Formats: sequence, structure tokens, C-alpha cells
Amino acid sequence: MASGCWVPAASGDIPQNAFVGGEDNGETLFVARGSFGDSQVPGKLLASHGCCYVPWGGKENPLTEYEVLCDFNGDWIECSGASIPQNAFPAGESEDGEPLYIGRVFIDGTLTIGKVQESHGVCYVPYDGKEESFQDYQILVTY
Repeated sequence: MASGCWVPAASGDIPQNAFVGGEDNGETLFVARGSFGDSQVPGKLLASHGCCYVPWGGKENPLTEYEVLCDFNGDWIECSGASIPQNAFPAGESEDGEPLYIGRVFIDGTLTIGKVQESHGVCYVPYDGKEESFQDYQILVTY
């Protein structure tokens, strides 16, 4: 049974019971998602920047309006390539209607949140202005 809900927010606001997903230079990152093009894309909320960042089109795309995952009961597990576990939590979809999942990776001392697209076999994260891809990652699953 999936838990959690998506709460609309904007400009760096963090709703109550937001799900923590990572860390960047000592700042907590929250699991968020936003609309980009014809996609609903999982990404990271960095409150001090006043936006959510989503990976798409090779770039780190800032969105000032987004949704934050709240009241979620789940955990992160190790994953690789296109081996998506059955209990992976779907958090959006590509412009082609493919489910997108929430992934995270360690990069340059940060624990950064992004999207997992099964057909690509990688986790994409928005980082330092770019969309970086990783074969090995952690994926968010429900209990």
C-alpha cells in the first residue's frame, strides 16, 4: 500500500512532514517534483535557493512552483541500471507516459535526489547546472 501525498508549494516553502531525501553542503534536501515540458519530473527541493531542481534535457532546471512528498513511509535501497524493484514509488512520468521513480546518488560530497527512468537504465540528478546520469543509485520504495 503506497503512502504519502504530494503537497503543492512554491519559492522554497517546505510543507509540514516533508520527506527528507538528501543533503547538500549541510542543507537538507527534500523529495519534490515539478512539471517540465510535458513531463512530471522528480527532483530535489533546496529551500535556500527558493526552488526545486529537476533533471531534464541535460540541464538542472529550477522550478519555483513544485510539489513536495509528505507523510511518506518508505526507504531507500541500492539499485542498478533498469532493475526497478516492484515496490519502487512512482513519482511522475515522462512526456511519453513512462513512469519516473525517485532516485539519489552521492556526488561531490552531496546526497542528491533525481529521477530514475527505467528505459534509460540510469538515475539522472540535477547537479551544478547539469543533468548527471548514474548506473548505480538508490531508489525510493514503499513498505
